Amino acid sequence: MSPEDEREFREFVTTRSAALLRVAYLLTGDVHHAQDLLQTALLGAVRRWAAIRHREHPEAYVRTAMYRHQINRWRLRSRRPETLVPSTPDRAGGDDHATDTVVRHGVFEALRVLPARQRAVVVLRYYEDRSEAEVAQLLDISLGTVRSQASKALAKLRAAYPDLAGIPTSMRSAP
Repeated sequence: MSPEDEREFREFVTTRSAALLRVAYLLTGDVHHAQDLLQTALLGAVRRWAAIRHREHPEAYVRTAMYRHQINRWRLRSRRPETLVPSTPDRAGGDDHATDTVVRHGVFEALRVLPARQRAVVVLRYYEDRSEAEVAQLLDISLGTVRSQASKALAKLRAAYPDLAGIPTSMRSAP
């Protein structure tokens, strides 16, 4: 790797790691697995950085690598039973930081109860605001599967967490 490539890659990692880690966390539901997932994707990117950096969006390459690595993890491991949370946190009145934190925690907990594929579809479709076609391409599934998985996931979230339906969109985003 040339010194210029190394400098550009370090700059990329420094500026984009926080956002990439948030997405990895939403995909995995665990901070340690998220760090591993991001590290794996960045390791693949550094090996091909000379070619990737000339692309218009190197971050898209890393995100796609994360999605695909996570899909492979889901496919390889046996299905883990769902873990239901005992209850959602009560919402306090007012627009303070504590309320925002409780709401975000509730959203993260809600995502954790979804099966892996549904979680991936929800994260890509609604957190990253990607089209159904983009989600289908990234996850290597059909457009119909994206639609059905999103529908099932949203129904499950609405049933399990009715309090989240009235939360303003700005408060649902990741910290």
